[in-house]
Amino acid sequence: QVQLVESGGGLGQAGGSLRLSCAASGRAFSGHAVGWFRQAPGKEREFVAAKGWSGGSTYYADSVKGRFTISRDNAKNTVYLQMNSLKPEDTAVYYCAARIGGSSRYRHDYSYWGQGTQVTVSS
Repeated sequence: QVQLVESGGGLGQAGGSLRLSCAASGRAFSGHAVGWFRQAPGKEREFVAAKGWSGGSTYYADSVKGRFTISRDNAKNTVYLQMNSLKPEDTAVYYCAARIGGSSRYRHDYSYWGQGTQVTVSS
């Protein structure tokens, strides 16, 4: 079992930046791909970014490409999502997820989820 805890959410301004962190604990995190998803009120949870264990196989949703960057520090068992050039439409609860194997855009591929952190972007 892997436990994931997100932090770093809060209120941001349009054009500004926020950085989310996801700390993993429990069973060895080795070999797990990680992903970030988000869910806005009344909408389905959607893919944001994903990254493989070794750092390769990195994917982004078109809506965040060029603005968001996913990274990971395996020594610290922590995953980050750097969010720049924020837009009001980025407002959502952001979830960190992990799975054994390669990275994936599909939420149903992930076995482990954090509790989520709220990001609100004001215009």
